Amino acid sequence: MTALYSLLAVLVLALVAYLGAEAGLHTLFGVVIPYAAFLLFVGGFIWRVVRWGKSPVPFRIPTTCGQEKSLPWIKQNKFDNPSTTGGVIVRMLLEAFLFRSLFRNTKARLQDGNLVYRWTRWLWLFGLMFHVSFLVIFVRHFRLLTQPVPGFVQFLDALDGMFQIGAPQLYITDVLILTGLTFLLLRRFFIPQVRYISLANDYFPLFLLLGVAVTGVLMRYFSRVDVVGIKELAVGLASLHPTVPQGLQSLFFVHLFLVSVLVAYFPFSKLMHMGGVFLSPTRNLANNSRMKRHINPWNYPVKVHSYEAYEDEFRELMKQAGIPVEKE
Repeated sequence: MTALYSLLAVLVLALVAYLGAEAGLHTLFGVVIPYAAFLLFVGGFIWRVVRWGKSPVPFRIPTTCGQEKSLPWIKQNKFDNPSTTGGVIVRMLLEAFLFRSLFRNTKARLQDGNLVYRWTRWLWLFGLMFHVSFLVIFVRHFRLLTQPVPGFVQFLDALDGMFQIGAPQLYITDVLILTGLTFLLLRRFFIPQVRYISLANDYFPLFLLLGVAVTGVLMRYFSRVDVVGIKELAVGLASLHPTVPQGLQSLFFVHLFLVSVLVAYFPFSKLMHMGGVFLSPTRNLANNSRMKRHINPWNYPVKVHSYEAYEDEFRELMKQAGIPVEKE
């Protein structure tokens, strides 16, 4: 039911945008809501980062899965169990750009009465497929926000559309992002363990991303939209002088509204792992607890009663009770 509710929520959002565009509320859906979403995104992102920054991390708590640095004749796993800042940087880069932790994913099952483990990299493959495609599509959209279009955007656009299959040219990332999102959604439907722990905030962003991707694909390949008018609006939004041209299709406003919802929802959702991965103390700390003594920086002076002072105070009474003392 949580998946159904999430799907219905996205469909209602799309319907609201469509009806609003048909009713002529172009300024609301083309200017006001995108700006409000952007402000929510910036404010929410800063709020989450500051909140994470205030969380005390007095000790080293990195998660590791390799041999730590110890005796000289024992080989250290420098990337999975880094003991230096350089090792942490390499580990973070591998995690952020190649999803190294997902690459090591394993699956356990009983086989002939024995528990066996097997590599399973489907989640890594399709997760990487989705994230890379999303990044390329995001960068490609800069051609709508800038005039003239930067050279690297033109290069990326040409590279992404290198397979000329019909007209307009087919973008590779359009196929990959739909494939990746479909896999991520289907694994929550068909894997019992994953389905059991899935909540509405797991399904909603997937359906929302699919809504954004599908409306984008529809605009590019199946519905002829006014690209010149869309660019005029996009450049106006970026230069803070927005004007809404006449003749923009309702499908474009549905796409823009879903993007705005995604942007506003981003800092308050699990999608914030994009920023959180860099601030996680389980990832960004070196495991050097046996090499260096880490003292809690928030320690405050505590009045203690040492045994020496205790014995000085109660020595005679201890002697009378037959309790051994260190000093006579």
